[in-house]
Amino acid sequence: MEMILKDTPLKKEAQNFWKEEVVYQIYPKSFYDSDGDGIGDIKGITQKLDYLDALGVTMLWICPIFTSPMVDNGYDIADYKGIQKEFGTMADLTELIEAAKARGIKLILDLVVNHSSDEHEWFQQALADAESPYRDYYIFKKGKDGNPPNNWRSIFGGSVWEPVPNEENTYYFHTFDKRQPDLNWENPVLRQEIYDMINWWLSKGIAGFRIDSITFVKKDQDYGDVPVDGSDGLGSVKNKTRNRPGIEKFLAELNRETFQNYECVSVGEAPGVPYEQYDQYIGEDGYFNMIFDFHYADIDVENGSEWFRRTNWQPQDLKELLFKSQSAIQSSGWGANFLENHDQPRSLSKYITDETYQNEIGAKSLGTLFFFLRGTPFIYQGQEIGMKNFQRTTIDDFNDVSSIDNYHRSLLEGFSEKEALTFVNQRSRDNNRTPFQWDASTNAGFNKSGNAWLKLTGDQAAVNAADQMNHSDSIFSYYQQMIQLRNHSAYRKTLIYGAFSPVETADAVIGYERIGEETIQVFVNLSNQEQTIVASGDVLLNNYPELRKSEGTYMLQPYQTVVIRKGGNHD
Repeated sequence: MEMILKDTPLKKEAQNFWKEEVVYQIYPKSFYDSDGDGIGDIKGITQKLDYLDALGVTMLWICPIFTSPMVDNGYDIADYKGIQKEFGTMADLTELIEAAKARGIKLILDLVVNHSSDEHEWFQQALADAESPYRDYYIFKKGKDGNPPNNWRSIFGGSVWEPVPNEENTYYFHTFDKRQPDLNWENPVLRQEIYDMINWWLSKGIAGFRIDSITFVKKDQDYGDVPVDGSDGLGSVKNKTRNRPGIEKFLAELNRETFQNYECVSVGEAPGVPYEQYDQYIGEDGYFNMIFDFHYADIDVENGSEWFRRTNWQPQDLKELLFKSQSAIQSSGWGANFLENHDQPRSLSKYITDETYQNEIGAKSLGTLFFFLRGTPFIYQGQEIGMKNFQRTTIDDFNDVSSIDNYHRSLLEGFSEKEALTFVNQRSRDNNRTPFQWDASTNAGFNKSGNAWLKLTGDQAAVNAADQMNHSDSIFSYYQQMIQLRNHSAYRKTLIYGAFSPVETADAVIGYERIGEETIQVFVNLSNQEQTIVASGDVLLNNYPELRKSEGTYMLQPYQTVVIRKGGNHD
């Protein structure tokens, strides 16, 4: 395992503000509801800034708050310069930016420019008049022999083509939901509209953007059929629309016309990018400052595919994927490290396979594993208190369009309703969208009215922020310690800018070093069995009360994790 990074060039790391951040992702609809309408809002975030400040995070990523019909919970934007009324007003956002800034906390927004809402004025104009210049802002095609233009399946299921009302044999294209028509990046006028909008936001004082689904903006212009891979007679849209040749022109231009002109950060959601292309994305002249790597995030499903295609992954598999990821990122640029986000299930339920340890032990173990990797750590709301997946008993309890699609896709592939519901419970994006658990009350302190747009997970009596903030051994307190160690201790330069190197361990243990002014070792036992490691030095962090030592080795208890300053004086 130590050979993985052997040929990786280790160069002096340039210091940039975004490398030193600790980012906290907020799903505003579920964070805190200040007005009791059942939906979280911007004022709710402002009211909870003291909590975020106490945790120690330095940057907030706010999921979409733009004007939207909320078909995909804001990732379908109807007005890029408007604020969705249930979230608040532009004045509320300005207040949040300034209040966060006063606490030393920056703010970045979600940028969704692969597609818009079908309620966007551009699309409405395109539908109303086939001769309108806005028709070329989107992708319209004629059908073939009474059928859609090709056999591509959308990400959310069904054909990517939707018939245009009152126009015979004409369709518009959507990679995702039919109410999210794709923007036509082949049109330079459309691209300039996007760049002007981005610059407008950056001039308002935000610190940058997380860029959604950006690898889908280039489509193969032949629009040819793809191999059928499902019972629906369709094939994945990804084959012809994800990270396709020619995308480099669009992304280089995007960077040149916007991000390069501001002191800001750009974080790309870039699925489908092979490691050999990472230099193009995050290298010295890359399109973005950093990207998320999904090669290991989808370890539980085959090829990041439909949720019913489960894998029987083992800790060794995760270790190999993590090390490969770190190697590729270290040789190219900078990464955005995460355990959870708004599209992933809760990490405790996903990565801790023994339910006995889906608790504070497991949460601290996973937190340590990802937090000290080379790159900027991203914490998703609720991760810092150990929120877990729910267990729904009916598909009617789900809001997420992808969950509903995967349920019906599972039935179509021959699984029973019970099996289909199991897949969706394991993988639903709603798992991470349930209301944040502020306290142990009936509605988890989400608001004062007791209403909530989505059914709660239901374990707030055992898992909530109020209890954890008052206990020094809680998950919340442990996250505070990790942030303190990475950003404010004598080891900060090593833990932020130091090189990454794997350590040879047993299969069930993930071990690595950060090498700089010091050498800091991280060992994570990702199993329910005791494991032995060879290490020596000062223990800086430990998710157990003690670390057992025997004749020059340490014995890690189930899911125990330790951070050690190598060569210290206090074995």
